Amino acid sequence: MKIQPNPPAIFLMGPTASGKTALSVQLAQALNGEIISVDSALVFKGMDIGTAKPTMDERSGIPHHLIDILDPAESYSTGQFRKQALALMGDISRRGKIPILVGGTMLYFNVLNSGLAVLPEADPTIRVKLDNDLEQLGKEALHSRLAGIDPVAAARIHPNDPQRVQRALEVYEISGKPLTSFFIEAQAQDIPYQKIKLIIAPQDRSILHEIIARRFKQMLEQGFIDEVAALYQRGDLTEKMPSVRAVGYRQVWSYLQDEYDLETMTEKAIIATRQLAKRQFTWLRRETDATNFQTGQKELLAKVLAEIDEKLSGMKV
Repeated sequence: MKIQPNPPAIFLMGPTASGKTALSVQLAQALNGEIISVDSALVFKGMDIGTAKPTMDERSGIPHHLIDILDPAESYSTGQFRKQALALMGDISRRGKIPILVGGTMLYFNVLNSGLAVLPEADPTIRVKLDNDLEQLGKEALHSRLAGIDPVAAARIHPNDPQRVQRALEVYEISGKPLTSFFIEAQAQDIPYQKIKLIIAPQDRSILHEIIARRFKQMLEQGFIDEVAALYQRGDLTEKMPSVRAVGYRQVWSYLQDEYDLETMTEKAIIATRQLAKRQFTWLRRETDATNFQTGQKELLAKVLAEIDEKLSGMKV
């Protein structure tokens, strides 16, 4: 009996401002696909300009999922994302369409790729004990203790990061299992899809920096400050919330609190966006099984479609 291959799912990844949105819509039109947003900021309602949320015109009638699903006062976990994304992928595939997952929140892509480690909840009593141990014995002693019970985690966590060292020790004391074992178990949760991974990014990092600066100034012209002011005036949001901590929003929030003048705020927001892109590139370098494309390259859509067609043909063999 011939075994049916898993259905395809396209992962379109890239740093902020690299052109993912426009390409994803073109792909969805060409492949009879639907788009699932992989972006931790697009989930929030009323946060449109600063997140570069695609307008209805830009969506061109293509269904977009996991956009505008939460109030900015709410939080959204990687676990929630994984559960909802998998449910949507299943529904899209059952309807004979291709799910196209698009965004730059690499942690979300990672939980789809590598599973989600469900760790035990914090124990206040153990946490107090570990805080005392840190104060009395020092961070090197705690790191040495971790190396004795979980050498893999100790090699990954720097001694100068006592918070993560303590969390690893806490997990072991609560469960009797090393932290690493939870991540190994999570890796067995591979999703039942043939993943076609694509990365789009400018060849030269300086080009991306120019695009980021230009785009942020365009956001200001489109009324970004007014958008953040509407959130600020609600009175139930604070800078500690994930929505307000989003890049660009937290800088404008500080501007509204008279911490910066307009020029300083603009500079800080652009720098913060560049730093976000740098972190995204760090994640993307680990995607060694992805095919890379350049932002703005000639015949980009045709080349991406040819790559997808080749991958799909291989799946049918």
